Amino acid sequence: MDGRMTNDLPPWDFAASCRAALTGTEHVLDMGTGGGEQLLSLRDALPADTVATEGWAPNLPVARAALEPLGIAVVDWGHDETDPALQPMPFADERFDVVLNRHESYDPVEIARVLRPGGLLLTQQVGGDELGELRALLGHRPQAPEVTYAAFRHAAARAGLVVERGEEFVGRYRFPQVADLIAYLQRVPWDVPEDFAVAAYADQLLRLHDDGPARGRPVSLTCKRFWLRARKPAGWCPT
Repeated sequence: MDGRMTNDLPPWDFAASCRAALTGTEHVLDMGTGGGEQLLSLRDALPADTVATEGWAPNLPVARAALEPLGIAVVDWGHDETDPALQPMPFADERFDVVLNRHESYDPVEIARVLRPGGLLLTQQVGGDELGELRALLGHRPQAPEVTYAAFRHAAARAGLVVERGEEFVGRYRFPQVADLIAYLQRVPWDVPEDFAVAAYADQLLRLHDDGPARGRPVSLTCKRFWLRARKPAGWCPT
């Protein structure tokens, strides 16, 4: 997408926060590792016992090819946020010092279970109502309106974790042409309705063009991010 889109960046450096949290750790979990790219950027700070999960099948062979030569196991697992039942992760109680989670859904109760007392969760999330203007134009509601900074803070606290830091950011994506937006959506199909197709939504896409690029302005849509650092208390007593 180089040259086809720009976006505002949040004021924090999540990778730097992860690197700082890894200091002195022995057991680390990276949830939703994708193709392993982010974890690889931290490879010099990772302990020997580092494990990753990935729940999207196309990513698994990519992540394993990148990470397993470094001794990092990639477990086929992902949290299904549409299932109200608690889905235990395939790890023992108090297994990890640090859990890293970038743009992956999770259950804070399970995070609290697999963290050792004093352990840390660091997560960065995409706001569930991101690209809200586009979904409204297409006649659909936000994909995951429950994914908000406030809701995740409260959920962590209910699970017994102590939120030490966190922040929310609202910025903009900018696409020079509607075709550039379509190219982006092809790479993140979960951000649009399942029935999205250019022909099916041609009128709405032409409206975006008329309101933006046709007037010399880019297509501008909301970008949302938030992050949390939460700790399992040293004197943890499960409820």
